[in-house]
Amino acid sequence: MLTLNLGSLPVPIALLLLAVALLVAAGVGRLVGRDQQIGIGNVLGDMLWAALLVARIAFVAAWFDLYRKAPWSMLDIRDGGFTLWAGLLAALGVAIWRGWRRPALRKPLIWGVAAGVLAWGGMFGAIQTMNNAALPQVALTTLAGDSADLAALAAGKPMVVNLWATWCPPCRREMPVLAAAQKQETGVSFVFVNQGEEGSTAQRYLNSEKLDLANVLLDPGARLGREVGSGSLPTTLFYDTNGRLVDTHLGQLSAASLASKLSKIRTPQKP
Repeated sequence: MLTLNLGSLPVPIALLLLAVALLVAAGVGRLVGRDQQIGIGNVLGDMLWAALLVARIAFVAAWFDLYRKAPWSMLDIRDGGFTLWAGLLAALGVAIWRGWRRPALRKPLIWGVAAGVLAWGGMFGAIQTMNNAALPQVALTTLAGDSADLAALAAGKPMVVNLWATWCPPCRREMPVLAAAQKQETGVSFVFVNQGEEGSTAQRYLNSEKLDLANVLLDPGARLGREVGSGSLPTTLFYDTNGRLVDTHLGQLSAASLASKLSKIRTPQKP
């Protein structure tokens, strides 16, 4: 499961897990500090902002060669480019600093953060177990109307499966990045699965944008999106050579965020 529908709005599971973890942390911190009427909500907010800022800076620094071609893209966090370990260190630093300055915060903060981490870890582990699946067995067709199979297209290579549609603006914006990667990354199989549209619509878009893509498939019933648990477009799935789902990305990919994901499936995976 990658998204959860709240009404008609698909919300990434990762954001929901973070929100729940923060609520658990704030609640436990308030409970532990109730005798002194101490809450840790403000500290958690500072930790979150510090984590996001430092994680973004670290990611941009790591992939600076790709970002410097379009400097303003460094500010576009919609590409999901964050370095987790850097963000965690920043959050920890804020917690230590605030606890050092105000000793009464230490106990509520320790218990609250520990509870939040445990809640997030448990939920994340459960979701990862659900997502750690083989290539979906969904009936797809080529633009010419022939049957197609994802496993056959993988041909023993790592695979990137992009779910897209012509009416989706972020899909259209990221397509040139994926098209360039398909030409450069000959050791990776790229597959573009159109969701819910007719072949003529997809072909007309590709022609108008002069996109020369291999492995463009059709999924008229959008079954693949439901199979992987995503109600959001674009969705990009990254599989290793064993056909195991290694990573996912919801929303528009940049050259840097795509490169960071590809680095995970280029590395040989243990069975």
